[in-house]
Amino acid sequence: MSRIEVRDVSKEFKDTKALSHVNLLIEENTIYGLLGRNGAGKSTLLNIINNRLFPGSGTVLMGDETLTENTALLSKCFLANETNLYPEGMKVKDAFRWTREFYPDFDADYAGELSRLFELPVKKKIKSLSTGYQSIFRNITALSVNVPFVFLDEPVLGLDACHRELFYKLLIEKYARDPFTAVVSTHLIEEAANIIEQVIVIDKGQIIRNEPTESLLDSGYCVSGPAGAVDAYVKAREVIGTDILGGLKSAYVIGEPEYPLPSGLSVSKMDLQKLFIKLTDNLHSR
Repeated sequence: MSRIEVRDVSKEFKDTKALSHVNLLIEENTIYGLLGRNGAGKSTLLNIINNRLFPGSGTVLMGDETLTENTALLSKCFLANETNLYPEGMKVKDAFRWTREFYPDFDADYAGELSRLFELPVKKKIKSLSTGYQSIFRNITALSVNVPFVFLDEPVLGLDACHRELFYKLLIEKYARDPFTAVVSTHLIEEAANIIEQVIVIDKGQIIRNEPTESLLDSGYCVSGPAGAVDAYVKAREVIGTDILGGLKSAYVIGEPEYPLPSGLSVSKMDLQKLFIKLTDNLHSR
């Protein structure tokens, strides 16, 4: 079974440390969510995995072989991001045709079907497309290449709500029909939460969480109620963040709630977006 291993990778840009000793396993047939704030290192990590950037130190492996400048192994990976690697004057339909030259399993019929669903103007030049339709073009290509590892960096950039929903629906349908690994880097965590099986949280160039979504969500809870009662309840507990609205307070707590709860308090599960915000807020407030 092949998998990608990021082994002790670091990367600096002048005075900025983009990645610091990152270790990560990306397994087959899994949908990952790569979550991080702006500048956390998400795009740098994806570019290094896909040989668009070289690490300052460390290595990236597929199985026992390095991915760096390994054409045979890199052909099993596809990165869709804002960088346009096609000639400036190339039309969408020609880009699909040329993609098949580099990815022999590219499904042109499927790409055409998705183009009709999204109403992508295939006779237009790529550079003339709007931001949203450039994202759609990249996403259609990524869903059609039929490689084991697909990396999607901000795939819904510029998409309206209907197109975002359609993209996630098609991604899940494709995954169910012919499983592959997808690594989805996105700021719209709430929308993607239902499709993510494994969560990778990166902050300040380091992986701070890497675990199944359900396990991560079960690691904590939210307790809400009058501020004084909440403060008394969480006094000896690990709190990663709070919200206050008037006299009401919500605290986000790591661990399991103890029952019965004091009068006036209620407990709910944390959603993935809220947990991400509180985890990274907690680190940035130190």
